[in-house]
Amino acid sequence: ATTATDGGTDRRLVAGWQGRYYEDFAVGDVYKHPYGRTVTETDNVWFTNLSMNLNPMHFNEAYAAETEFGERLVDGTFVIALAVGMSVIDVSANATANLGYDDIRHHEPVFHGDTIFAESEVLDKRESSSRDHVGIVTTGLRAYNQDGNLVLSLERTVMVLKRSHAEPSAAQPTGWPEGIGTQPEDLD
Repeated sequence: ATTATDGGTDRRLVAGWQGRYYEDFAVGDVYKHPYGRTVTETDNVWFTNLSMNLNPMHFNEAYAAETEFGERLVDGTFVIALAVGMSVIDVSANATANLGYDDIRHHEPVFHGDTIFAESEVLDKRESSSRDHVGIVTTGLRAYNQDGNLVLSLERTVMVLKRSHAEPSAAQPTGWPEGIGTQPEDLD
């Protein structure tokens, strides 16, 4: 063994967070997703242009200034994409497919400079009737702004791997090719 910087003598390869597998979900569990994210003007303009959303409410300041909001609104589909993206670490890092988004509601507008936080609640889980290596999980996704106001809610259904079919390891986590980076034999 080699001497570690903390005075210990053993080095080991330790698995990082590998996401939840079907077996890890329980109806009623709520996951508060880490890392709020502040929405910038650039996010809104780029997303609006990329998606070809031609509503001037998102890209024309003079137009938006004359509306009841007095300023541009962040594109609602960006807010959906952001909230879903924030949930991946807890809900779908091991998903094989997104099956659907239902009951999508925008409760309040999002403006440039708002910081969004998201959480997911497990609403349902069931075995897949057509694939034995996955299960089906439905979550309620909620997004809030920095003032605690609910800005978005939706139901999301994903097909998630069962742990026995994933076989992740500290040496080869999901997405890493075999043999890349530190390997167990490097620690001997």
